[in-house]
Amino acid sequence: MKYTQKREVNTLTVAFKMDLTEWAVFDRRAYDQNKGKYNIPGFRKGHVPKNVLEQRYGKGLFFEDALYLAAQEYYTEFLDKNKKVIPVSRPSIDDKSIKMDDKGVTFDIIVTVRPEVVLGQYKGLTLEKTKVQKVKPADIDAELSKVQERNARFIDVTDRAVEDGDQVNLDYSGKTDGVAFDGGTAAKQTLVIGSHSFIEGFEEQLVGMSIGETKDINVTFPTEYHSAELAGKPAVFTVTINGITKKELPALDDEFAKDVSEFSTLKEYKDDIKKNIADRYQKDADNKDESNLVEAVVNNATIDVPDVMIEEQIDQYIEDFKYQLSYQGLNIENYFKYTETTMEKLRETYRERAEKAVRTRLVFEEIVGAEKIKASEKAVDKKIKEYAERVNQPYEAIKGQLREEDMDYFKNQVITEALIALLKKENTLA
Repeated sequence: MKYTQKREVNTLTVAFKMDLTEWAVFDRRAYDQNKGKYNIPGFRKGHVPKNVLEQRYGKGLFFEDALYLAAQEYYTEFLDKNKKVIPVSRPSIDDKSIKMDDKGVTFDIIVTVRPEVVLGQYKGLTLEKTKVQKVKPADIDAELSKVQERNARFIDVTDRAVEDGDQVNLDYSGKTDGVAFDGGTAAKQTLVIGSHSFIEGFEEQLVGMSIGETKDINVTFPTEYHSAELAGKPAVFTVTINGITKKELPALDDEFAKDVSEFSTLKEYKDDIKKNIADRYQKDADNKDESNLVEAVVNNATIDVPDVMIEEQIDQYIEDFKYQLSYQGLNIENYFKYTETTMEKLRETYRERAEKAVRTRLVFEEIVGAEKIKASEKAVDKKIKEYAERVNQPYEAIKGQLREEDMDYFKNQVITEALIALLKKENTLA
C-alpha cells in the first residue's frame, strides 16, 4: 500500500493505492464476512464459492465491503504513522476517486483535521486593570434585607381584609365558557399578593376580601400562555379566602445579629457583610482581568476554526441545556413549544459562544505544548484531595473510584491553572 497526502486549510486528502495482490486480501475478507447471507440451490448456506456468487450477482459483488475494509485498515495505519495529524471529524471516502484497473485499486479519504494555530503575542502584554467596585451603604442594606426576608415570619390576621403584600390561603375553581378546565381547581393554596404568581389581574381582585368570603374573579389568559387551549381566553375563578397572614420582618438590632450570625452586635455583623462584599467585588475584578487577558491572547492568535468543531461544541451546549431542563421537569420539545422557537434558532444562539470556546481551547493547547506545561502527580493528587473534602468523602475512596476520563479532568484542571498562572506572570495589568 502506498499513499500521498495533500492538505488544504483544514481538509486533508489522503490518496491510497494498492496493487491487486493487496486488494485480493480485502476482497476475500469481504467474501468471508458476507457469504453466509446467500442461499443458492445445490450449495449449503455459507459455502457458496466466491466465483459462483460473482457469476450470479456480478463481479463487483463484494467491492464496496472490501473497499470499506481496506479504507478502515489503511486509514488507521496512516494515523499511526502520522501522529501530528489529529482528525476532528469522521473520515469519508471520495466516491469520485475510486478506481480499479489491472494495476490495482486507488481511493481517497477526506477528513477534517485540527487546524494550525499560529500563536501571536502571549507574553509582554500590558492590559488595563479592572477597577474594583467600592462597597456602598446600599449594598450592605440590600444584604441585610435579604437576611431579614429569610428570617421573616407570617402572623395571622383576623381583624381586617386582604391587603397588598399579605399571604392568603385560598380555594379556587376556574372555568372558561362555563366549563372547568384541567389545572384550574385547587384547595388551600398559598399566594402572596403582589408576587404576580397568578394570571395578571387575579391577585389585585383579592384585595379587600375577608376571611370566609367567596367571590368570582374575571381574568384573561395571556395570548402566549403555555396551554394553547387556554391562550387568550377569558376565565372566571370562584375564590374563597380561608385565611390571611402578613409578613413580619425582624428588627435590625443586636439581637438580630446574634440570631443570624456569630457576632454579638449589629455593627460587627455589618462590618463582616462589608468585608464579604468587598472580597466578592475584588474576586469579580480579578476574574474580569483574567478573562480580558485570555481574550487578548486568543485574539492575537491566527486560527481558521473548522465548522465541525463549532458544531460539536454546540452539540455539547445543547446536551447541557437538556440536562438543565430535566431538573425543571421539562424536555426540549416542551421548551420549543412554550418559547415558540426551534432547534435551529437555539443552535444559532450558541454559535458565537461555541466558536470562542473552541478558539480558546486550541490556543491553550498550543501554548501548553510550546511551554511544555505538564500536570505532576503531586498536583493532581492535591486536586483530588480538594474534591474529596468538598464532597466529604475519604481521599482513598474517591481516588479508587476514578476512571481514566476523571483523571483527565483533574489533569486538565492542573494544566489550565498552570497556564493561567504563566499568563499572569508574563503579562502586566496596570
